[in-house]
Amino acid sequence: MRCPKCGNLEDKVIDSRSARNGAVIRRRRSCMLCGQRFTTYEEVVKAKLRVVKRDGRHEALDAHKLANGLHRACEKRPISAEQIEKIVDSIIEELESEYEREVSSEAIGRKVMERLEKLDEVAFVRFASVYRRFRDVNQFLNAIEGLVGKDAPEA
Repeated sequence: MRCPKCGNLEDKVIDSRSARNGAVIRRRRSCMLCGQRFTTYEEVVKAKLRVVKRDGRHEALDAHKLANGLHRACEKRPISAEQIEKIVDSIIEELESEYEREVSSEAIGRKVMERLEKLDEVAFVRFASVYRRFRDVNQFLNAIEGLVGKDAPEA
């Protein structure tokens, strides 16, 4: 590893620790020439997942785009940014373990809806209206009735 201060290639690892739930190794290093200390991160490089859109287009899986969709669905709801970040992280982790190269946008939408249904019903209906492309009020009512039907106690 090249020293960021003097460019020397010889360094010594002072400390190694696991980071990001074991997905990364953080190493503290010291340059053998100038003594500068610096940190490096080591992780397994995986092929990035590609999303297959409904119209057949392909694009890179974008965590920011996923987070933005969740933020819009959860706007003005009692859901913290940390909760949304955890949902995004868990969805991406799940997708990377289930799919090797490509994942459909429908599969991503289903995973988001599963989590929103448990977290907040209003956010769920907002997201569902875009994901399922609701065209009229009856489709909204059907989605809401589906939620109410699940909450109703069994006789």
